[in-house]
Amino acid sequence: MNRPIRVLVAKVGLDGHDRGAKVIASFLRDAGMEVIYTGLRQTPEMVVNAAIQEDVDVIGVSILSGAHNTVFPKLLQLLKEKGMSDVLLTGGGIIPDADMKSLNAQGVGKLFPPGTDTKEVVTYIKEWVEKNRNF
Repeated sequence: MNRPIRVLVAKVGLDGHDRGAKVIASFLRDAGMEVIYTGLRQTPEMVVNAAIQEDVDVIGVSILSGAHNTVFPKLLQLLKEKGMSDVLLTGGGIIPDADMKSLNAQGVGKLFPPGTDTKEVVTYIKEWVEKNRNF
């Protein structure tokens, strides 16, 4: 790859806790990725528009509000509408295992619960981008 992996880290909805998103953003930067953090209270439309503007490879959504079954499908729909099927949608937060499996089946990438080793997140993103993005 001729450039660093670009990751958009987003907080969608009214969820006001962003410490985890900032920690992940820091670890991804330390791993050599270019990270764009959108800040709090984004809409799915704002996230996808930012992803287009920044030409990202990955969108990572941190969600603690319980709205994961609404947010992730909406993001998938918008990505599909914009022809961005080669962008990884992943994330983490407080998401029950059964909901993670359901979201994965819909097309969301691996989801990471609190306490996940950050090296696992970095490895997953690097391997996915290497396999799925063409430059």
